[in-house]
Amino acid sequence: MTDFSTQMLALAPLLILCATVVGVMLSIAVHRHHFTAATMTVVGLNAALLSLLGVLQITPIQVTPLFIIDDYSLLFGAIVLVASLACTTLAHAYLDTLPDRREEFYILLLCSAGGALALIASRHFASLFIGLELLSVPLYGMVAYAYRDRISLEAGLKYMVLSGAASAFLLFGMALLYAASGSLEYAGLVDTLAGNSGSPWLLAGVGMMVVALAFKLSLVPFHVWTPDVYEGAPGPVSAFLATVSKVAVFALLLRFFTLAPPAANGWLLTLMGVIAMASMLVGNLLALRQRNVKRLLGYSSIAHLGYLMTAIVAGGTFSIETVGIYLATYVATTLGAFGVVTLVSSPYSGTDAGALHHYRGLFWRRPYLATVFTVMMLSLAGIPMTAGFLGKFYVIAIAVQSGLWWLVGGIVLGSAIGLYYYLRMMVILFLDEPGESRRDAVSGWGQQSGGIMVLLLAAAVIFFGIYPQPLISLVSATGMAGG
Repeated sequence: MTDFSTQMLALAPLLILCATVVGVMLSIAVHRHHFTAATMTVVGLNAALLSLLGVLQITPIQVTPLFIIDDYSLLFGAIVLVASLACTTLAHAYLDTLPDRREEFYILLLCSAGGALALIASRHFASLFIGLELLSVPLYGMVAYAYRDRISLEAGLKYMVLSGAASAFLLFGMALLYAASGSLEYAGLVDTLAGNSGSPWLLAGVGMMVVALAFKLSLVPFHVWTPDVYEGAPGPVSAFLATVSKVAVFALLLRFFTLAPPAANGWLLTLMGVIAMASMLVGNLLALRQRNVKRLLGYSSIAHLGYLMTAIVAGGTFSIETVGIYLATYVATTLGAFGVVTLVSSPYSGTDAGALHHYRGLFWRRPYLATVFTVMMLSLAGIPMTAGFLGKFYVIAIAVQSGLWWLVGGIVLGSAIGLYYYLRMMVILFLDEPGESRRDAVSGWGQQSGGIMVLLLAAAVIFFGIYPQPLISLVSATGMAGG
């Protein structure tokens, strides 16, 4: 096999997604058909996922100066593709009730997923910026896709403006790092600045990049957009934001901090620890006051990313395993939670079923759906025998191993606060049915693709909570190639 063909094989998942985008566009040009567009998207995502098995045989491999395809990028790429498949499945039933053109949604989703794959494999500032923008720009349209609903349009505009400001910070930080090192590659930072980690230009550049990426991850104090955007976005888009977007950006952040020693400056790592602690506490405390499920899940995601930041502050090879396991369990749980919200919302036009009273007595109407939601809340709370417990255990273990006792205290305190509002959400499901307005999933929801998916996610959350060894073995075999 020639070098060219090997590199094309390494890029196969991304190339397949690009070909699927073109195919969906052509199908729309010929004849608009919602089912056809959704089916082509699912086929393309599955083909990209299967192609990872072929890529696994040739890793690690550098593809141009821009990308490094290794086991690390394949692991997180697989998580992104699975999450994108789940969001596509949810979107098909959800968009059937939308009184507008629906097919373009799948083009936006595929483009954003492609940006996520590029971001995860990035080893150069050019590919970092292109991947991040390809991930983010389609999301502006996806968030505002139900634009006839004012809250959705407002969420899309808010996300676009603030995301543009974050991109400006990112570019300015890259410019400062280039001025200090003369290189746009992560490896260039290693070679040029190994003995100059205290350079003010370097610290300013890394700090501005951290600001931009912290916005994408909804870390405190760059979190203010999160609850509004989660509430206003259509249910499948909120799920995509909470999973695909977070996985891609966090995988990039971990690679950058692992491969670039200048980022390991003690003062900067302390700042990252403070951001992690603030995210744990602020996210959980603000969630206590929420009466909207989507806003509550938004604040919950802030807290969970705060927990995960502990792995970056701790550093070391164990951090890759910790992040892989935590993100895998977090993605499965979050998709299940937003999946229930989407199934309850999809038969209705207008605003999603977000208010807590919409779910009052859901167990007595849809017992299996309420059981799925209960499992997801228990997993988010980190209760034993759920996958969420495994992720929480790994985060605490790496913090203890590194002697970060103050962050251990933050994780324990944040988890205790979170337990209250997760249990409150569960109790609402089992209360008497209200006299006020409520929402309900359609009859036969368990026979629909979205219903089958959330049932499988619930089963996976319980399975890996009881028997986590397959997931641990898979993630522990993952390594990161040098820059």
